[in-house]
Amino acid sequence: MKLFKKVMAVGLASTMVLSMAACGGAEKETTAAPATTAAETKAEETKAEETTAAEAAETTAAEVAAAAGDFDASNTTVGISIYKFDDNFMTLYRTELERYLVEELGFKKENITIQDGKGDQAEQSNQIDNFITSGVDVLILNLVQASSAPQITDKCKDAGIPVVYINREPDVDEEERWKAEGLQATYVGCDARQSGTFQGEEILETANKGDINGDGKVSYIMIQGDPENVDAQYRTEFSVKALTDAGMEVNELFKQRGDWDQAKGQQLTQDALTQFGEEVEVVFCNNDAMALGALQAIEAAGRKVNEDIYLVGVDALTEAVQNVLDGKMTGTVFNDHMAQAKAAADIAVQYLKGEAVEPVNMVDYRKVTPDNAQEVLDALK
Repeated sequence: MKLFKKVMAVGLASTMVLSMAACGGAEKETTAAPATTAAETKAEETKAEETTAAEAAETTAAEVAAAAGDFDASNTTVGISIYKFDDNFMTLYRTELERYLVEELGFKKENITIQDGKGDQAEQSNQIDNFITSGVDVLILNLVQASSAPQITDKCKDAGIPVVYINREPDVDEEERWKAEGLQATYVGCDARQSGTFQGEEILETANKGDINGDGKVSYIMIQGDPENVDAQYRTEFSVKALTDAGMEVNELFKQRGDWDQAKGQQLTQDALTQFGEEVEVVFCNNDAMALGALQAIEAAGRKVNEDIYLVGVDALTEAVQNVLDGKMTGTVFNDHMAQAKAAADIAVQYLKGEAVEPVNMVDYRKVTPDNAQEVLDALK
């Protein structure tokens, strides 16, 4: 937006120069000047105007290049809204995002505002409106509801503010619209289908491929995040698909939403174990917070992970990775918050420099098993 205003200012100045040149040429005939024909006078005026226009065009190009190269992170404002501060994973993410912006990219901490959406889309939308009104240079948004992206993107477009969506992916139609309309909007995240597939593979890598009781099928419970969230949908679908693609028969005993919450994960797992008892062979959790709650319920029920029940999560929270190392969880999947935070910040800078950005930017997940848990734990520390 600032670059656009600068270009417009140069353009207006160039127009004034041309107008003044044209008027001056008409007034400076004197009787002392050699006689010329009307055609010669017109040719000279045309040549002068072309020269002035060429000089103005060169000035404009130089101004644009200078403006694009003058990006100064220390004078740039960033508005960040996180869907909920008390989400374990997003706490790690926002901490790394702020650290990287300040320590490695040169932004001033006082120019970065991070707000808590409190799990309320109306609350978050008000925050975004305030960011736009205050004139921040770029927005980085972890939406409460990814379905709100079209309306928010349009507001940002009207204000001339680029927006980087993180962690919660808008739908494909919206992402295609960004590209088709040339909007300054993008998504940075991981493909949740990959994380679900990795969860299923971790069960397949056990000695009995999840079929602990040997009845020829894997009986499981599924503790979901928010079913409206695409990550929850894909993790739920693809964890089970990995089993069926490998030729395993499955039996879904229980599926409930735990909203990414540890206490809800504990309660739901407790309910399932009370209802189905030893039938439960596998507990799939869409994230590690719920898996940590599930572990509490498993231990309270006298069950033992990797002996008479399997448990997998996603995110690679430090406590969860330690549990994998200690044999208290079968596995988790590293949702690399460090790589994602860096990618989101780098892409925000690309926008601020006037560079082109792809509408979708994915970072790979990594399986976390007993074989590599220590390596991942060291990286997290």
